[in-house]
Amino acid sequence: MDKLIITAALTGAEVTREQQPNLPITPDEIADAAAACAAAGAAIVHVHARNPDGSSTQDKEVYRQIIEKTRARCDVIVQVSTGGAVGMTPQERLAPVTLRPEMATLSMGTVNFGGDVFMNHPADMELFAAAMQEHGVKPEFEVFDTGMLSTTLRWLKKGLVQAPLHFDFVLGIPGGMAGTPEALMFLRSQLPAGSSWTVAGIGAAQLPLATLAIVLGGHVRVGFEDNIYFRKGELAHSNAQLVQRIATLAQTLDRPVATAAQARVMLGLAVG
Repeated sequence: MDKLIITAALTGAEVTREQQPNLPITPDEIADAAAACAAAGAAIVHVHARNPDGSSTQDKEVYRQIIEKTRARCDVIVQVSTGGAVGMTPQERLAPVTLRPEMATLSMGTVNFGGDVFMNHPADMELFAAAMQEHGVKPEFEVFDTGMLSTTLRWLKKGLVQAPLHFDFVLGIPGGMAGTPEALMFLRSQLPAGSSWTVAGIGAAQLPLATLAIVLGGHVRVGFEDNIYFRKGELAHSNAQLVQRIATLAQTLDRPVATAAQARVMLGLAVG
């Protein structure tokens, strides 16, 4: 098996300090959290930016600060979000891609998202894909349901995206595909040859799906965006605590954890 790539989804767009008092919000706090996660074993940090009041923003300058401060603290792949928050315009969501980060997420369809709808019009998705190609940014294709994977495969046949592809299966969102082993196994069975994949289990699904991914040769995303608890009823102390648990589990299962440098080679990112 390839080495395990651990992604830390540090903040997200929806979690609040009231829910998780240790949520990083400012650029310095996010960069500090990124460094702690890198030290614990994360090769990628998935970044959402926040305003000082905690509200979500896709402001390019805030992302610039986060990226620069993170790079000053540690060697980790910074993956920006183009999901932003529900209700943002495509232009808002796309802004951080122009900073040329190493990676960015690309959501592959519209999905009910709790009590909201996360809209992804096909024309906007194509715009995002073209912008990532133009700026040399590696997309991570976000899949919340089976139709999104089918759409990505259709794009691959049409030449809108180029292999090898890297996917993130986000499982357990209310309105999306369930956070179950059966759901993960089906998505894995539909992958095109040569693809890599990560699983982001939401809430209680995080640990069991992460364990399954380690065993099956996939990769793992953890962090406050997806789950604020270490175990039922016990808030996690930090994103790094969640990363460390996966790194320890991987060691127990004899699956070495990838460094950022090794993950860049595995994902085909430019090194330099």
